[in-house]
Amino acid sequence: MFLSRFEVYNLAKMIYKRLNYSILVLLFTFSLSALFAQDQAAVEAGKALFKNNCASCHNKNMKDKLTGPALGGAQERWGDDEALYKWIRNSQAEIASGHPRAVAIWNEFKPTVMTSFPSLSDGDIANILAYINCTAAGNCPGNPPPPPVDGGNNAGAGNAAGNNNLLYVFLFLILALLAVILSRIISNLNHISAVKELGADAPARKSLAEILTSKGVVSFAIFAVILFGGYFTVRNAINLGRQQGYQPTQPIKFSHATHAGVNKIDCNYCHDGARRSKHSVIPAANTCMNCHKAIKVGSTYGTAELTKIYASIGFDPKGDTLIKDYDKKTDKEIEAIYKGWISENYIKEKNTMDAEGEALLASQWDGIVASLTDKKSGDTKIQGPIEWIRIHNLPDHVFFSHQQHVSVGKVACQTCHGKVEEMDEVKQYAPLSMGWCINCHRQTEVKFADNKYYDNYYEMYHKQMENNERSKVTVEDIGGTECQKCHY
Repeated sequence: MFLSRFEVYNLAKMIYKRLNYSILVLLFTFSLSALFAQDQAAVEAGKALFKNNCASCHNKNMKDKLTGPALGGAQERWGDDEALYKWIRNSQAEIASGHPRAVAIWNEFKPTVMTSFPSLSDGDIANILAYINCTAAGNCPGNPPPPPVDGGNNAGAGNAAGNNNLLYVFLFLILALLAVILSRIISNLNHISAVKELGADAPARKSLAEILTSKGVVSFAIFAVILFGGYFTVRNAINLGRQQGYQPTQPIKFSHATHAGVNKIDCNYCHDGARRSKHSVIPAANTCMNCHKAIKVGSTYGTAELTKIYASIGFDPKGDTLIKDYDKKTDKEIEAIYKGWISENYIKEKNTMDAEGEALLASQWDGIVASLTDKKSGDTKIQGPIEWIRIHNLPDHVFFSHQQHVSVGKVACQTCHGKVEEMDEVKQYAPLSMGWCINCHRQTEVKFADNKYYDNYYEMYHKQMENNERSKVTVEDIGGTECQKCHY
């Protein structure tokens, strides 16, 4: 059966109208999505720049002071973006120029000098300010709304709505729909053309299933899988170690706030490798026993956490000695030893073993078993080293030496690890990204005083400083940004 010219025309006209309508809808949707994505991209870029350049001195909530002032509303307080941009790039120059806002900030926070950022472009600063403003207002694109005050079942309900993945899924579905519409239109036009030329001998119109399983569609799908698979693989590899804020629960509740803060124990006492080797090292249990052979009851958790150390190495706190043939002891024998120790301390405090004491005894022993054994691997042996969870982890292709930074560079531990002396549970403070390290090398001055390591640079730089030819020497000046220094 042949279609008349009029019928072909009407069919083509109908297809054309549908195509126009679909294109208009898609263009409108893409326009809205593009505006949203553009704002979100600026905020995401600003967030990364803020973390790498500003987070060490300014509070991330943008509302409270830290080393520097709260940044929320900074643009309004300055009232002059040009002056604000100059301040960010070189604060001391703005102070010297007498700008009233710059002088006011200096008078409040001196003698702390704000780091200069001459390499930041206008676009970089605009992105940082966009992130600051939306964080202070609590309306950054893609951020989930805060949980309800009552902490009810809907506390996390906003997470899905604020997730960027929903936007990407929505765009993907639109593109898929457009592809299906276009493929059907092309199939219909090809069929009309074939009927016109071949008549009854024309092949049947392809179904949607035949189109989706065609060689071209399958080839494109394979290409897309390889493309996106490669992208996410590289992205995840780049993010290795960039787990800023990572704060795992350790097998023992060791408080740095108590040890480094209250008791003022030097970081290098426990992490003695930091001053003499590449790694800072996790202290072995014998380092803990230097103190806890005498201090057997903790100030916060009593016997609960310290008994885990004793059980791991086979130390009998009652007899004040190591247990003979500890590795041959059964779990029941070990349980009797440490439950006896826990109950003895409870009775000393309460003068009796009551129901509360029995519950405490069972709870603390369960805690010892959970912390020193690994059910996933099937290892139920209590005796052995404490398996601390690693927090900071650089990729294998990066060379970093604690000795170079701590002993030679005189860098304080808090520079990279934050105020550990205030942390009950340690977390990753810095992003540990390459940009963060390079910025530090560009800004950190070399400490020449009483430092024989830098004697080789005396002729080149120190005399220039004596002759006022330069005001400072940074790590970058002595090769701190050369690729081979960290990637050899």
